[in-house]
Amino acid sequence: MKRKLPFELSKEQSFYEALSDWIGDVFYDILPDKGFDLRDEQVFMAFQLNKAYKEKQVMFAEAGVGTGKTLVYLLYALSYARYTGKPAIIACADETLIEQLVKKDGDIEKLEKALELNIDVRLAKSREQYLCIKKLEEKLSFNEGFHDIWEGLPEFVHENNSMNKFTHYGDRKEYAHLPDEEWNEIGWDSLQDCMSCVYRHRCGQTLHREHYRKSADLIVCSHDFYMEHIWTKDSRKREGQLPLLPEASSVVFDEGHLLEFASQKAMTYRMRMETLESLLEKLSASDMRESTLYQIEDIMMANERWFTLLEQEAWAESGTARQYITRSADILKQGRQLTESLESLLNELVFESEMYVMDEYLLKVVEEYLEQIQYSLKLFLEDEKGIYWLEATEEEHTFVVMPRLVEEILSTKVFSQNIPFIFSSATLSYNSDFSYVAKSLGIREFEKFSVDSPYDYGEMMKMFIADHLPGDEAKFQYAVDQIAENEGKSLLLFSSKEEMDSFRSYLNKESDQEWKVIFEGDKEISHTVEEFQHDHSSVLCSYHLWEGLDVPGDALSQVVIVSLPFPPKDPVFDAKRNHAGDPAGEVDIPYMLLRTRQGIGRLIRTTEDRGKVHILLNEEDTAFKQVLQTILPVEAEKMKV
Repeated sequence: MKRKLPFELSKEQSFYEALSDWIGDVFYDILPDKGFDLRDEQVFMAFQLNKAYKEKQVMFAEAGVGTGKTLVYLLYALSYARYTGKPAIIACADETLIEQLVKKDGDIEKLEKALELNIDVRLAKSREQYLCIKKLEEKLSFNEGFHDIWEGLPEFVHENNSMNKFTHYGDRKEYAHLPDEEWNEIGWDSLQDCMSCVYRHRCGQTLHREHYRKSADLIVCSHDFYMEHIWTKDSRKREGQLPLLPEASSVVFDEGHLLEFASQKAMTYRMRMETLESLLEKLSASDMRESTLYQIEDIMMANERWFTLLEQEAWAESGTARQYITRSADILKQGRQLTESLESLLNELVFESEMYVMDEYLLKVVEEYLEQIQYSLKLFLEDEKGIYWLEATEEEHTFVVMPRLVEEILSTKVFSQNIPFIFSSATLSYNSDFSYVAKSLGIREFEKFSVDSPYDYGEMMKMFIADHLPGDEAKFQYAVDQIAENEGKSLLLFSSKEEMDSFRSYLNKESDQEWKVIFEGDKEISHTVEEFQHDHSSVLCSYHLWEGLDVPGDALSQVVIVSLPFPPKDPVFDAKRNHAGDPAGEVDIPYMLLRTRQGIGRLIRTTEDRGKVHILLNEEDTAFKQVLQTILPVEAEKMKV
């Protein structure tokens, strides 16, 4: 249903003319009267977006920190949504950015107050961000703490009577005290067959989906969720389900340079050895024919042999969990045997389902998982366009397959739509060239512009480069010394979780630690950021928050980039390197520089902020010092080590 436009539209004016006039009034008159700063960079961006919406273009809007780019794209997305009668989708890189938009006194609430608007904005969080009641029920006997969660669910979940009104529940944020490992035991995962679940109509995730689909103005989601919507849209329609998101009037990708990684994640097929074993063991406990039990036993043995061969022949570079797989004759032979066994079992299960003696939900889950494994194996065995790798730990073994060229899929399934797509970020180009991001997303035609930050970084920031550091311990000690000198109030950015965990181990040896250290992953991410923001002597260690973290004021006055954020040496990035004429110049260095710029951008968030940035280089990375200097906002000083 269309809602009233935030400005008057006369018969003499087109929508875009009236929109342009209103935008000028907002930035030149209304917002300054409400205490907002008038920024030339913000006004320039605003009038550039008018063309993108009018001509339904892809627009790369690169705007530095402090330009107020969020307010600009919100005004256009809101107005165009009301003009077309379809909601706009704001896709953020992660849950941290989502919270920043919709939290109390966040960007949307500020806009509502300043312009006296009532904006209908609703969250569409990724399915993994929701509690699975069925998994929780199954885990009650294994974890006493889960009983409190079970008892705290709304009354209608435990009863069969109808629900009188929508009640939001089950969000990951409501269980912020749980570490990621425990949440994964009770959170939704891809093995859940929601269509046949007995809790389907009382599920927090399902109820919330019905709620956000009715938004008249804005739907805010993550990149991951938007790409999952794109990837599953056709299959959901075939199954008689609605797509995860409604048809949009326009799409804004905040921190749009990260969309490629969400695309890869959405298009990935995962085959986990332990999951298949667990499902088949549950299936074996059902009443079934002896021939089916033999089939299950054969598959379990074939599955174990398959993963044993993969582990024996897989290898990996340091700093990544993705191990290369050799397409040896033995591995291909075992893969074909497993595929044939899966086909036989699927045929057997057709007969079992007709006997109506097996649990329908379990049978459906197993069938869908077997079909997914079959498809994954066929991609590996027959399609040379796939990228594949092994992820192995002591507890888990996962075989992963994804399409080699996600840009082809994005080009046809996403950017072929005749609607405006806006990419907003402080870092979309490399040397004023947007082709790195455009090519990775399959975007052939686009408009672009860049505006610098209005901040005087020379007065607000000091930068230091510590080079020729002999190893990790030297880096860690340097970081510890800088934290002590700054009395906490620091963000440490790592290139991988493994590097962050190594720093954690190094810290455990320090007996005179005087500051609180918060590590990403120990709690729910928005709770982690909030804890850091309110404890002004703490230190936050992260390997994901190179972008999106917005902590103004005294809580964050120092950023330490422990390692340059190069892409890992793994099968995914190797596929990109293999298709590049100059792998280092076209893949590795642009990626590193874009991410480094984002990391530096965490320090200065308002005109009042001041602080230091330290970039630590080992002997090998010192070779990139010169190219690094080209993207620094101020000249770096050499730090004595």
